[in-house]
Amino acid sequence: MGGTSIAGLGGSNLKKILKEYGFTRTLASEGGRTSRDMGLMIKYLEFLNAWQAAEVINFNDVESFWAEQVRDYFNNLPFTLTADPSRTIGASLDELFEQARKRQIENPGTQYLGTMLQHLVAAKLSLILPPGKFEIHGASVADSPTDRSGDFAISNTILHCTTAPGEPLIQKCKMNIHAGCLPVIITIFNRVRTALDLAADADLSRRIEVWVIQQFLSTNINEHSLFDGTARNAKLAEIIGKYNAIIDEKETDPSLRIEFEAK
Repeated sequence: MGGTSIAGLGGSNLKKILKEYGFTRTLASEGGRTSRDMGLMIKYLEFLNAWQAAEVINFNDVESFWAEQVRDYFNNLPFTLTADPSRTIGASLDELFEQARKRQIENPGTQYLGTMLQHLVAAKLSLILPPGKFEIHGASVADSPTDRSGDFAISNTILHCTTAPGEPLIQKCKMNIHAGCLPVIITIFNRVRTALDLAADADLSRRIEVWVIQQFLSTNINEHSLFDGTARNAKLAEIIGKYNAIIDEKETDPSLRIEFEAK
């Protein structure tokens, strides 16, 4: 370790170590090549040396401990939506959803993308419908066995939000139809074909709507900004603000929040 950097802990080596623990995101581009907090690092090394003098240290355990701290750090970061006027809203949403996918990979068993999709739909609906027109539930409630007809019931329209349409959802849509309602599946782009095929297999292709979440949001933003590019960011920020309010009220994980950045 020199006066301003830690030997062997450059950005590339740090990425290599973290990759062994399943991390693909960048923790710090400069890695150990910085003088910031060097005093803390020196104190930490003194602590390790004192510990090693008292007993044998398993440095694999030490490394694993810090890997878990990195995991907690990443998991507590909000997602980021960057609005760039040179790109479409759909492209910005694609990047946002990719962040959720990557976090799911790093945390098997989690449903960040599905929760995000559901509450973005709720945020949009909250801004275009009168108060009390529909109920909003936490994602864990929506995913558990329930007698509810769908994620959102609005008049005789039932909205189902999913990243993985399957046969159980089609059966629920069939029940909606039998009850005299119109079922609508809102999903991600690469699952639209799956939803359409499942509906066709059940002979319901003309009775179930299938919408792409990117278009569902983008159309609303463009319409309510009167197709004025200078006003789109304000409308998008409004949806994200409402989404964050829903997360605060209905979920217990603040890392589901989205930080909005406008260029």
